Amino acid sequence: MPASRPNPEKPTACIALADGSVFFGRGFGATGETVAELVFNTAMTGYQEIMTDPSYAGQVVTFTFPHIGNVGVTAEDDEAAAPVAAGMVVKWDPTEPSNWRATGDLVQWMERRGRIGVGGIDTRRLTRAIRQQGAPHVALAHDPEGRFDVAALVKKARAWGGLVGLDLAKEVTCAQSYRWDEMRWAWPAGYTRREGPGLRVVAIDFGAKRNILRCLASSGCEVTVLPASATAADVLAQNPEGVFLSNGPGDPEATGAYAVPMIQGVLAADLPLFGICLGHQMLALALGASTIKMNHGHHGANHPVKDIETGKVEITSMNHGFAVDSQTLPEGVLETHVSLFDGSNCGIRMLDRPVFSVQYHPEASPGPQDSVYLFERFTEAMRLRRAV
Repeated sequence: MPASRPNPEKPTACIALADGSVFFGRGFGATGETVAELVFNTAMTGYQEIMTDPSYAGQVVTFTFPHIGNVGVTAEDDEAAAPVAAGMVVKWDPTEPSNWRATGDLVQWMERRGRIGVGGIDTRRLTRAIRQQGAPHVALAHDPEGRFDVAALVKKARAWGGLVGLDLAKEVTCAQSYRWDEMRWAWPAGYTRREGPGLRVVAIDFGAKRNILRCLASSGCEVTVLPASATAADVLAQNPEGVFLSNGPGDPEATGAYAVPMIQGVLAADLPLFGICLGHQMLALALGASTIKMNHGHHGANHPVKDIETGKVEITSMNHGFAVDSQTLPEGVLETHVSLFDGSNCGIRMLDRPVFSVQYHPEASPGPQDSVYLFERFTEAMRLRRAV
């Protein structure tokens, strides 16, 4: 694929794919270089939440929606303390923000946070390349003087090891345990704090988004967050009534080396358990199933998922490059949800106890809220167990 220049202006950014394809554009945000996996996201809103979602560690995000940056940024929308995605690629250069909640603009936010952005790219063409060859390895460079060693950038993209076999949860997890009581944003108060006693939940942080923790708190949970490296003994020492397995980045089999024994120990204690995204994959591995690397993954806020047991279809938010192989699910574990895009697994549950997980993100941020009821399903399981 030949190099693609969006206009006659001197390019200040370069995107080099491992197959030798090169795209030139206009850089914004931080300067320098980064190497990562390139994915595309189809969401029309929530670029700040996407950039700060820990599940995007090791990835550059191409946004298929052209108006990125038009609503600015606000600290309220960060899903983690700092951006985790390696960079972003957009069609049109970010504009001045036009939203009543904005406290800053995207370009300055990217520069302060050390993340490279590239505008002026034919993102439809780039998205087609991702779909055709799978999520490629890419080198992203931003130089205001437009000086690029293209051959060196292609070489760096080819040399990058990729996400298979890579444990990234340990890089984005919390350093120590903490309590969480902030609830979901609501007009006009914004974020408020949960008060009084609640259901004791331990959340394992493989790269947890803040809005997941808010959903747990809003559902009546006293949330204690533990690092990804926590053992079953660490979890049970908190005397939980339920355990939550969070989203996160990287290869689930790599993270499973230490997470699977912990989950199996929790399962032996017969506690209600709920997993999302990487947590879903971790649970499947602990139950004896396998995971696979997808061609280009699912990244967006418009993914239809069918509940096999009810026939109901929900529009969901997704962000994952690995999936559970439903053909490897053991006896006693039921596939509950499937993607209507490609039939891939999107949910499982155990037949004999309140243990379940989903591949998609019921907390949204960004995305639809069709599936937020799953948090209530989790808390109801804990209430029933408490009543016994």
